[in-house]
Amino acid sequence: MADPHLHHSSLVMLGLLLAFALVHSGGASLRAWGAERIGERAWRLLFAGVSIPSAVVVIGYFLAHRYDGIRLWNLQDQPWIIPVVWTGTAISFLFLYPATYNLLEIPALLKPQVRLYATGIIRVSRHPQAVGQILWCATHLLWIGSSFMVAACIGLIGHHLFAVWNGDRRLRNRFGAAFEELKASTSVIPFLAVLDGRQQLVLSEFLRPAQLGIAIAVAVFWWAHRFIGLGATTFARTGLAHWLG
Repeated sequence: MADPHLHHSSLVMLGLLLAFALVHSGGASLRAWGAERIGERAWRLLFAGVSIPSAVVVIGYFLAHRYDGIRLWNLQDQPWIIPVVWTGTAISFLFLYPATYNLLEIPALLKPQVRLYATGIIRVSRHPQAVGQILWCATHLLWIGSSFMVAACIGLIGHHLFAVWNGDRRLRNRFGAAFEELKASTSVIPFLAVLDGRQQLVLSEFLRPAQLGIAIAVAVFWWAHRFIGLGATTFARTGLAHWLG
């Protein structure tokens, strides 16, 4: 008889991802309303103050339970797996953290603004973070191979697919015809607009200082993987982890 608690952590993970999606996408949807009442900087700080702790809980729980459930496959002894996973993950970061925002707006050192971007990675995909998340999920699912990881990927990809629709909706409401023009010349699927002639890549747009920052971030994350076990153990010892089960 199957253990009734075998997939408990998978269900908890889906619940945590749903809660994070409500906080993150909900906060993004309420940005205009909130900024009108308390200002752009205050809203950004409030948004970050809620989103970042939520993300930390999701990441901590993921690290502590990533091998839970059923091990569907184990390819970690294959000689090709590490180069494939790391190459795919590095590429995913180029999409997850594109150089299309002002870093000083994140902590509200500069006044946050909503903009339309039509250059750089946006020529490849109008929603690069969704593409990056799907690629990250694919590489890590290949490496881990657990049923828990399948559940986590379903939640993560589902959230980002919703964000594709929600992001387009918010930009359409804010920019109107200008967004429709951008949408007509770009694609969500990577390189589709390039292949069908609606878009043309400009390589010089990718040669920006922020791209060096992304490369450094990839190297830092690679180095930090040696502390995953410590991070997982630290989270597992917290009262929240015991409450979540």
